Amino acid sequence: MSGPAGGEASQISDSIPAAPARRVLIYAMNYAPELAGAGRYTGEIGAAIEATGSTLEVVTAPPHYPGWYVRDGYRRWGYTAERSPGRRIYRCPLLLRRKMGGIWRLLAPVSFAAFSFPVLAWRILRFRPDTVFCVEPTLFCAMPAALLARLVGARTVLHVQDLELDAAFEVGHLSKLAFLRGIATAYERATRRLFDRVVTISLAMRSALIRKGVAPEKVEIVRNWVDQSRIAPMSGPNPFRGELGLDAGCLVVEYAGNIGTKQALDLVLEAASRLVDVPDLVFVIAGDGPAKADLVARYGQLPNVRFLDLQPEEKLCALLNLADLHVLPQMREAADLVLPSKLGGMLASGRPILVTAAEGTELSAFLQGAAILVPPGDADALAEAICAFARDRADPGAARRAELAGELSSTKQLPRLIEAIQG
Repeated sequence: MSGPAGGEASQISDSIPAAPARRVLIYAMNYAPELAGAGRYTGEIGAAIEATGSTLEVVTAPPHYPGWYVRDGYRRWGYTAERSPGRRIYRCPLLLRRKMGGIWRLLAPVSFAAFSFPVLAWRILRFRPDTVFCVEPTLFCAMPAALLARLVGARTVLHVQDLELDAAFEVGHLSKLAFLRGIATAYERATRRLFDRVVTISLAMRSALIRKGVAPEKVEIVRNWVDQSRIAPMSGPNPFRGELGLDAGCLVVEYAGNIGTKQALDLVLEAASRLVDVPDLVFVIAGDGPAKADLVARYGQLPNVRFLDLQPEEKLCALLNLADLHVLPQMREAADLVLPSKLGGMLASGRPILVTAAEGTELSAFLQGAAILVPPGDADALAEAICAFARDRADPGAARRAELAGELSSTKQLPRLIEAIQG
């Protein structure tokens, strides 16, 4: 999975201004071969760094996201090292369990920060990188990395994929620990100020970082990208229709990605329950995450719902092309705290998209003219929009989606991030 296809990697490295080979250390809780979320993007960043001829070291955890369990072939406990020419990956343990709610959403990143610190210190002092690149989430790792980097004169770059502390308090993960919010806010403000460069993925997140004390001239926006050599519109029979026993004329409403609290998938499945008598309409939920078991228990018996596991990289294009209508729900409280990483793949597939986004949010503005927009938290409005699409299959947003997919192409966005890392 981890990097662009060979041709794509070559295009990316060709588009990055020439610079001496560097030593880069990535410190991130999520990394390849994770297929979703920050781990996917950080893995592709690592592959692009290697493609420029730089030497790469990575301090990370075993692959565990989504789902919050360590994947087969990796050790949950203990430390491991993976070595290849020009790259070393050090994997460190962390505390996990399947139901990662409440205090466990705090314990997992804190435990990783604690278990990985000796390896981080050893590699920064021994490897002496030119750049230390950290990823949020998790911010708990960032402060020690920035301080250690100063000891060896390394440039520091923080990639903010998620305003994790705000999101954790707003969507309820840490609602019972609200008394800690002031301490957490002070910590994140002090941590981010230590970095030479901060890169984030949306205008709203950049504004939030500036409000939290990061100097405006330090903050750059690089959108999460999509590899259009891997994800593109497909024609002809889709193998997933046969696997799921779906007729060619059946309309598929699909969600593919992490299944957690922020995604508000209960809204989609409530809409499915309202539409259970509509013929030839099926909802496909593909992925993994801490909320999946509960959703399967509550909605798995609906005749118009199918659940799929997280699919391997080689099947992702076919999976995204299974949709006649992609659906992208999100909790109202998470608006502008995250920008869904799955959006690029949806756009690149060319399929219509239905999004829950309130007016005035960046997601709503970004997708104007490209997607069907309904208010968040309204299952009736969602069901009505799906019925309307099923009736006429009108899709006036196709041209705009293709334009946005081009804007989010990895050959445009990823070189900008690599340039920020290399300085």
